[in-house]
Amino acid sequence: MTQNLDRLNALPLRDNLRGKSPYGAPQLDVAVALNTNENTHPVPADVHAAIVQEVTEAAWTLNRYPDREFTALREELARYLGHGLGSEHLWAANGSNEILQQLLQAFGGPGRSLLTFVPTYSMYPLLASGTDTAFIPGERAADFGLTPESAAEQVRRHGPDVVFLCSPNNPTGTALGQDVVTAVYEAGEEFSTVVVVDEAYAEFSHGGTPSALSLLEGRPRLVVSRTMSKAFALAGARLGYFAAAPEVADAVRLVRLPYHLSAVTQATALAALRHSASLLANVEDIKMQRDRIVDELKRMGLEPSESDSNFVFFGGMGDSRAVWEALLADGVLVRDVGIPGHLRVTAGTEEETSAFLESMERIASAR
Repeated sequence: MTQNLDRLNALPLRDNLRGKSPYGAPQLDVAVALNTNENTHPVPADVHAAIVQEVTEAAWTLNRYPDREFTALREELARYLGHGLGSEHLWAANGSNEILQQLLQAFGGPGRSLLTFVPTYSMYPLLASGTDTAFIPGERAADFGLTPESAAEQVRRHGPDVVFLCSPNNPTGTALGQDVVTAVYEAGEEFSTVVVVDEAYAEFSHGGTPSALSLLEGRPRLVVSRTMSKAFALAGARLGYFAAAPEVADAVRLVRLPYHLSAVTQATALAALRHSASLLANVEDIKMQRDRIVDELKRMGLEPSESDSNFVFFGGMGDSRAVWEALLADGVLVRDVGIPGHLRVTAGTEEETSAFLESMERIASAR
């Protein structure tokens, strides 16, 4: 590793990339992998069959470039989201990470800045570095919450070109109130700040939790990012998308690579969207397992956060690394997010959740 690092440093790498580490959660061969917030339920049989059929049809024309505008896919995405959105409001890419990257390519870059509120999704600073956008780590309260007043004050203080708001937030799992989104947007008016609400886990929110999609009308610099990796169980397909004013989609057209969404990706996503009811049927079960984790961890004397996502962030451990290692010894892999005393666990199937809770029970009893 040291030799490889020396060779890397010998290259004419951009200064803002030196010393950086690539994103990556541990990929270990374990019985129960609950560390990357995947939907651990397999793709339903009817959806699998539909995807195979659509991809088979697409395979006959792979000698040709795909629809550069992925028109049918944007129409299906608009139909799924509702909120009066049309295909002109939608854009898609290879996962929501590419969506965020394209937005920074269009609205960030040299001499511009990105503000977000940490702790939050660990890819944000890496995306900033990759696009040569200055990264500003905003602050949250001691309980990791974010008030409209605090968020707006920090926007006025820093004057960022772009703000990322992760809701539900990763790793804490908590959703932001719409008052936070509107306060940030209004505070950014004088700087023409583009506000991106990253709703990767929105489908797992508790009932009654509003989406920032309802705030889009009349706000041309507001963007809502989503993904099909989580609720749709398509992490391996790589399909993310955003909803915004049509001119935002026009802006990212200036930076997208030619034909960036393959015909196979488009076919897969179309089949999934047309069978969304079948795929989303597992969401309620995942939410039930998530709430079960919260209740059981509280019973064990730990401190889980209430979650609007498909994972649970929990504290109350003196040595969280030792707990992580003890879980791993039992064949259960969770995420060490680098926050002392805290870990994050994905809500899996009932069997996977039981394996995690049984292991945690043994560990907690031995404390």
